[in-house]
Amino acid sequence: MAILEKVDKLHQAIAWQGDIPITNRYTAGVAGERFLREIKDHARILGTRCPDCDLVYVPAALFCERCFAQLDEWLEVSSQGRVFTFTVLFRDLEDRPLDPPAVLAYVKLNGSNGGLVHYLGEVEPDQVFIGLEVEAVFKEASEREGSILDIRYFRPLKR
Repeated sequence: MAILEKVDKLHQAIAWQGDIPITNRYTAGVAGERFLREIKDHARILGTRCPDCDLVYVPAALFCERCFAQLDEWLEVSSQGRVFTFTVLFRDLEDRPLDPPAVLAYVKLNGSNGGLVHYLGEVEPDQVFIGLEVEAVFKEASEREGSILDIRYFRPLKR
């Protein structure tokens, strides 16, 4: 079977084993760069607002995904929010046990239509629930590098 022929049945598929020597470089883009720089330089989270849909994007975006309007209005959003969903990780990417387990959550930030997937800290896995109010804990200014990890984690709000 030639490589350009259509495969109709699974048994017709051919696999080639080997390595592809590819290197790449990821850039955050214009909006992502400003978003990360604000976290690094000012320990604050910025979003962009769509003037037509009135949606606030976090992480910031340059264009509205609904109406394709250009997003020029930047605004600070709260570093507090609620756990929208979460998972508990018991193994790392190399399949080694994590002790203690790590908790990852999608945190919907107050004042925005979006949020961030990030670690939760200062909370036991069995104490996490959907709707848990949390706040960002930023690294000290001297430790920040311009990464989403400049937010150490989100912790439960103390009431």
